[in-house]
Amino acid sequence: MNIETYPDLIRAAAMQDEPQRLLFVFAKAELPNGYTDTQKNNFDQGQGGALEPVLCVDKLPDEVADFSALVAESKSTGVDWDIAFVSAIGGRGGFAPNNDEAAQPLKMMTEKIQGGMIADFLTFNKAGELVALY
Repeated sequence: MNIETYPDLIRAAAMQDEPQRLLFVFAKAELPNGYTDTQKNNFDQGQGGALEPVLCVDKLPDEVADFSALVAESKSTGVDWDIAFVSAIGGRGGFAPNNDEAAQPLKMMTEKIQGGMIADFLTFNKAGELVALY
């Protein structure tokens, strides 16, 4: 299945052989250390910057079937973000992974994002639109 929208992601998770747990790492765009004037000008125009993870959570797909509910929940934390990175882990024996089983994959996901290795993740903006990052 080709995932082009957030509802596609939820449908794809439901179609897997084993129940899934979705992993979300929310990141804020920031100027990198030692930025140049050009980088600052681009950043001020909404382009470029470095994505710094600021919040993470794991959810069952039915807990976040609607992206706007996820955004509303994130607002209650008081932490602002620009991009949500999403991945999933599969369960075993008909049971979805629990929160404890999601902790290490979330940590690894955060480390990958900090290292700029983002190709393995879907990325959504606050409107729930799939975005491509370069």
